[in-house]
Amino acid sequence: MDSHSTSGGSGFARVVRTPVALIRANRRPYLLLNSLAYGLLTLGLVLGAAFPGLNAALTGGMEESGTTDLVVSLLATPWLFALTITAVNLGRIALASIVLPSLVVPFAGIPVFCYFAVETGITLAPVDHATTMTLIPHSVTMVVEFQAYVLLLLGAYILGRSWIRPSSVGAVTRGRGYLRGLQRLGWLALPALALFVVGAIYEALSLTYLLPLLFT
Repeated sequence: MDSHSTSGGSGFARVVRTPVALIRANRRPYLLLNSLAYGLLTLGLVLGAAFPGLNAALTGGMEESGTTDLVVSLLATPWLFALTITAVNLGRIALASIVLPSLVVPFAGIPVFCYFAVETGITLAPVDHATTMTLIPHSVTMVVEFQAYVLLLLGAYILGRSWIRPSSVGAVTRGRGYLRGLQRLGWLALPALALFVVGAIYEALSLTYLLPLLFT
């Protein structure tokens, strides 16, 4: 039972302490979601490397849509690139793929994210020398960003469980359980947001300054 209470404490200490307490209270699902997220990402990398046609199809679609050209143009301005990456991670993936589906259907964001994780792995697969070298600094970005996704997945899990089984959060009705689950999702979203920002800044700086060194 998740008997965590968000009462007590204030300020920055509470912002740190509450998500940590939630992770500890839900250690098993947290570890399982980590295994799921990083495992599916790795599966995608293996599939993309083993079947280059899959990688070519996804990257080709990005080129046709203009996504690749946009990324290249933004690299000239690292801070703008970091801001754009943060907005994409928050809007298209965190909100649209994980949070919003889970607000409507219990746990719905988890399978949607699973598809995204495999697709991401295929897209970033080391199919040639250039992509292999790019993956070296970008692997840090993937670890950081996927940890942010895991925190949101944990929040989606807690929300779904609270909704279906209100007693898990000490609630009597499903409506109360939903609200308490939503509150816990909000607490976990705070460190996820911080990780998204850190990951975007590192990605912008590594692609702008570190990656060119690997090709010299």
